[in-house]
Amino acid sequence: MQNVIEVTKDLYYLGGNDRRLALFESAFPIPRGVSYNSYLLKDEKTVLFDTVDSAVCEVFLENLAYALGGRKLDYLVVHHMEPDHSASFFRVIETYPDVMVITNQKVAMMLKNYFPFSGKNVRLIREGDSLNVGKRNICFVFAPMVHWPEVMMSFIPENGVLFSADAFGTFGALGGSIFEDELPFERDFLDDARRYYFNIVGKYGAQVQNVLKKAAGLPIQTICPLHGPVWRRAEDIAWYLKKYDIWSKYEPEERGAVVFYASVYGHTQNAAEILGAELAKRGVPVKLYDVSVTHVSECLSEAFRYSHLVFASTTYNNGIFIHMENFLSDLKAHGMKNRKYSLIENGSWSPQAGGLMEKCISEWKGMEKLGDTVTVLSSVKEETRNQLEALAASIAEDYQNA
Repeated sequence: MQNVIEVTKDLYYLGGNDRRLALFESAFPIPRGVSYNSYLLKDEKTVLFDTVDSAVCEVFLENLAYALGGRKLDYLVVHHMEPDHSASFFRVIETYPDVMVITNQKVAMMLKNYFPFSGKNVRLIREGDSLNVGKRNICFVFAPMVHWPEVMMSFIPENGVLFSADAFGTFGALGGSIFEDELPFERDFLDDARRYYFNIVGKYGAQVQNVLKKAAGLPIQTICPLHGPVWRRAEDIAWYLKKYDIWSKYEPEERGAVVFYASVYGHTQNAAEILGAELAKRGVPVKLYDVSVTHVSECLSEAFRYSHLVFASTTYNNGIFIHMENFLSDLKAHGMKNRKYSLIENGSWSPQAGGLMEKCISEWKGMEKLGDTVTVLSSVKEETRNQLEALAASIAEDYQNA
């Protein structure tokens, strides 16, 4: 049975939810599921904005047929070619063979790569082009590398609706309302939105900044992303755009410390927890994560969130413990920069993790080390505890004086 929801006058939500998928892109845990969004505009011409993942294809096609109400489908706008948004493309053009595909040159090339698609009935557009569909015009805004090279967005100036592709999306299935202002977004979705941004889009901060500059010149009243809720309240849109501005500048979203540790027999964990307690005593907000247990996508998101980072690792096979090594590699790949950091190492006969971690982090831009590396020889002794207290004092002083 159809489940079509009106977004604004003549604009309808046709998407669906997947609560069974364990890993988004086979990489990121999504215990709360994910939504796949598509939208239909009914003006003098009908316009479908993107399709959906194959997981929700059948309900999407039922929604589309119901929303059209017997009218023909005139246009299909393809903003982004990732299969979670384009997998149902061929089903649509089989069902509506006369539909005109509106997209750019790069998308058109990818359509032929993904599907047995001849390229018939395709109208190629360029940045700044517009399409009149009756009472409304659709203007096209290119957004390359947010987060694929072919990505573009659409904007309807008559009612201020932005179709933002993957930008401004989030993990998390929608239930009941599709609108952000009717959901406890900050409580239930913000962590997922942050994790979604930094793991999927976060490497491309400069490109996101370019898109934000374009968005600043548009009278946006509604944002329709391809994942997550629709934004329609001015103050909430401004708040979310500010989040994207901070995230894409690689600035800390919050001031505080987060301690990431990799421990084998518990002694490195003990050092991390002592440091955490000493930071809390000194008024520094602090979190601790075991990188061997907490998924790397969550650790990465939290690292970008906070101003002060501590990495604590045992030495393993003359190197950094594997889970910490992988985490540092992931941070580098996503462009981590502009943070204060401190180090703790452990080793029973040849502690080396600290120097190796410092070598890795020295390659990141704008990183500043606080305090000396604390070395734990097998287990924490009184002398080591004194060093951890001194390190906490250094971090606290910087936190309070900034």
